Amino acid sequence: MYAYVVRRLFVGVIMLIAMSLVTFVLFFASPIDPARYACGKNCSPELREQTRNALGYDKPVIVQWTDFLKGIVQGRDYPDDPELRAAAPELVTHCPAPCFGYSVVNTKTVNEEIKEAFPVSLSISVAAVVLWLFFGVLLGVMAAIRRGTIVDRGIVAAALVLYAFPSFFIGLFLLKFIAIKWELVDVPVYTTIAEGGIGGWLSSLLLPAVTLAMLYMAGYVRMTRAFVLESMTEDYVRTARAKGLRQNKVLVKHTMRAALTPLVTLIGLDFAGLMGGAIITETVFNYNGLGKLAYDANTTNDLPTIIGLVLLLGTFVILANIIVDMLYAVIDPRVRVG
Repeated sequence: MYAYVVRRLFVGVIMLIAMSLVTFVLFFASPIDPARYACGKNCSPELREQTRNALGYDKPVIVQWTDFLKGIVQGRDYPDDPELRAAAPELVTHCPAPCFGYSVVNTKTVNEEIKEAFPVSLSISVAAVVLWLFFGVLLGVMAAIRRGTIVDRGIVAAALVLYAFPSFFIGLFLLKFIAIKWELVDVPVYTTIAEGGIGGWLSSLLLPAVTLAMLYMAGYVRMTRAFVLESMTEDYVRTARAKGLRQNKVLVKHTMRAALTPLVTLIGLDFAGLMGGAIITETVFNYNGLGKLAYDANTTNDLPTIIGLVLLLGTFVILANIIVDMLYAVIDPRVRVG
């Protein structure tokens, strides 16, 4: 098990390094001057040149990439030019490790921007995953056990209807009717645990989490149903039944264990995608998470923030795959020898 984990971590680190290089090549090897975007739309040639020197865009791409990796490990100071730092030490901004860059548009490090937005996206994502995983798997198993009955058809039909609705429709419906018109809950405003306690924090996450959970839960119902039905036809399940094991024990110990393997992959990748920011949901409820930060960065051409978010999202996806591989080894020990 230890060797298996080490191998996966090593591959993950190599993938992160390769992803950072590809990202830099895509953004900085193009003929378009990156300082033009970092400086803003109404930027004079003189200010653009200062921005280029301050952010290190005047260096070759491979040098910029090396400096970026050093900043991830050691931290970094801005302006990037030592002469500019020596001339105006009071204007030097230190970006601690792991440093993702400096946003000229917002006059703060990308780390500070992510630090403000990350708890919002993390809270919504965790709450949504708990909701859709619990109800999605529960309803999917119920549909599989009652295959062909009105319960099965009703659950599948409801899942299809929910899956057809886009997230902005679900979010706007919940906000307009549940919160504003019928006043069943307060209009959601993100509240930290320090500000409102656990109750206030959970209350502020209710509608955004339900919006995402309803969207994903529909897919998990159908997939869980399909995986459970497939597992129920396996020889070892029929053997367990022939030995006289109770239905509940066969379902939990044999059927669900096999059905969990593909679900683990889906959960890991979906959660990593949400951590990149549920842009539509955060915009509907006006939550300042990673999704809204990405939208604002694209609107203002804030290149350092965009790069930082791309790398952060890629990191989430790679880490999710590593965690999924480890869970595979727990669920199915045969994976460890691969």
